[in-house]
Amino acid sequence: MKEIRIHGRGGQGSVVMAEMLAIAAFEAGKYPQAFPYLGGGGERRGAPVQAFARISDKAITLKEKIQNPDFVIVQDTSIMDIVDVFQGIKPGGTIIINSNKDKDEYKVDREDIKIYTVDANKIAIETIGKPIMNTTLLGAFAKITGQISLEALKNTIEERFDGKIAQKNIEAARKAFELVRGDN
Repeated sequence: MKEIRIHGRGGQGSVVMAEMLAIAAFEAGKYPQAFPYLGGGGERRGAPVQAFARISDKAITLKEKIQNPDFVIVQDTSIMDIVDVFQGIKPGGTIIINSNKDKDEYKVDREDIKIYTVDANKIAIETIGKPIMNTTLLGAFAKITGQISLEALKNTIEERFDGKIAQKNIEAARKAFELVRGDN
């Protein structure tokens, strides 16, 4: 089983990202689970939010918050000033950061953590027309982890959105898939 923790701010679509990740995993024949953690005022726009997802080859019976994720996705780097996004990440874990900076700009005191960056904001603005980067980051997640396919993500986006909005989100996911930078 792989566990994913998503860090963002209220209104950025962290919960929607976890749900779409679970749907894409289901599309691929996996057993998924997705849920938010809104403690500490997460329901307010701009407040720190965490969302979680699990992907497994077997039915998932766990119901608790994820403490030791395999993967961490950071939607907003300003969250890193107030939340330790590296906390509890499993040995050999992977972190995906929405950033226009190179991965080497992010210092972590563990050699085993793989860091990837993708400028999801820029891709989303250029492709979707708004800085809504959840589908964009899912494209990067698909490339880096192999836990979901780009095709399953495309199908998930088409189920969630209509027409041009779906096509723009698919294009954003594809661009992130191609442009992610890190330890590949």
